[in-house]
Amino acid sequence: MRVRGRTVAAIVMLSVLATVFVTLLVVDKLDEVPVAASTSVISAATDRGTQLTDEELKQLNTVIDLLETQYVSEVEREDLIDGAISGMMNALGDPYSVYMEKEVANQFSQSIEGSFSGIGAEVSLENGQVVVVSPIKGSPAERGGLLAKDVILSVNGESLSGLTLQEAVNVIRGEKGTKAKLEVIREGQAKPITVVLIRDDIDIETVYSSIDEQGIGVIEITQFSVNTAERFAEELAALEQKGLKGLVIDVRNNPGGVLQDVVEIAQLMMKEGSVVVQVEDRNGKRDKTYAKGGEQKKYPIVVLTNGGSASASEILAGALQEGAGATVVGQQTYGKGTVQVSFNQLFEDGGLIKMTIAKWLTPKGNWINEKGVTPDVVVEPPAIYSVARLHLTESLKEDMLNEQIASAQIMLQTLGYGVDRTDGYFSAMTTKAVKQFQQDYSVPVTGIIDEATAAKLEESVISFIRDVENDPQLQKALELAGRK
Repeated sequence: MRVRGRTVAAIVMLSVLATVFVTLLVVDKLDEVPVAASTSVISAATDRGTQLTDEELKQLNTVIDLLETQYVSEVEREDLIDGAISGMMNALGDPYSVYMEKEVANQFSQSIEGSFSGIGAEVSLENGQVVVVSPIKGSPAERGGLLAKDVILSVNGESLSGLTLQEAVNVIRGEKGTKAKLEVIREGQAKPITVVLIRDDIDIETVYSSIDEQGIGVIEITQFSVNTAERFAEELAALEQKGLKGLVIDVRNNPGGVLQDVVEIAQLMMKEGSVVVQVEDRNGKRDKTYAKGGEQKKYPIVVLTNGGSASASEILAGALQEGAGATVVGQQTYGKGTVQVSFNQLFEDGGLIKMTIAKWLTPKGNWINEKGVTPDVVVEPPAIYSVARLHLTESLKEDMLNEQIASAQIMLQTLGYGVDRTDGYFSAMTTKAVKQFQQDYSVPVTGIIDEATAAKLEESVISFIRDVENDPQLQKALELAGRK
């Protein structure tokens, strides 16, 4: 059986498809704004003169025929076509341009609505490696200590090497309650570390707010989903009614989201007519989006960022920094400065194509791709934020040397227990610190880190991290937001 020319043309002519959505997207989370109507794939291809030549059709048909008749085992035509599409997308060398089969496309659509299950981490494929863009607030990934820029090597012993992004996502995802044991390469760690997570439903709420007795408010945005702008406007109005004197917008570990929503949020705090964002197409033509209906706020605004702040989060930080006099505090952002298009009606089976079609730039025309937004005030988090969580295969005791001990030493040091080193050698002073910790937390005093001690140590560290008083980035942001 041979593939008809019309079928192959439809596969190749992806860029002239049906319903188009402009997106600012981190892979595994598509964020959409309709901008174009549908059209005929074939007629558009004909008009543009981009149909396959007879020679190209012959090449594709020859390979398919060869595989179907000569390969060592039977192959499914559907798998070959899916592979051909994935191959074309991979040839772009762009981690944000991918093909998703029906199942992954459905999961993708669920994540747009803010509802899905898994480990709760946005990932991309960079140089053949699965890289964490950001863990989502309150997710297993965040609770388990997964960080932006972590490279995931394997899941439950299954290597991700050589997999497409879709295949890797399929391995990482799973049903609620199932275990995902990740082998991870982390910057600053000499060897791969192990992160064990229990998959769960991911919280659909994206906006959280609070205000202190001085009138300094905090609005945390965990991602930009379809209702985030509306929720932000509600929370901002509520804070202003309470006498808001300064505002911190926390987009740390926010992987991005819907372009329309981030624009609506930004223009709430920008003078009407000021530029929110610019989009530059392949020909260098720039379209500017202007703020409307909002106003320049009289109270200080601080945007809090880190390496997991990506895409739409960077648009917000850049827009308010350059166009509303806001102060950006924290760490350099992720550096995703491209715009994607989603073609969600290409295939009858429900498959989905998304690909990069433009750059986005800050109000002043800066392209932050692979660079990120630079904070006005740099504040690094404590070492405890990046330490690998404990996953014991054996009890840890004096004179041993490994990465798990190094993690435990940093945890003990953070909690106020004196250790003389954090290099992974279990010294006599480390034993003394462990004994003191065990005594304070009613664990059998042995000086050995067993499962019970490790669990209590983890629990104590999580409690420490969740205490806002121990968050130097937030504390600095609150201080700056309180200045007149």
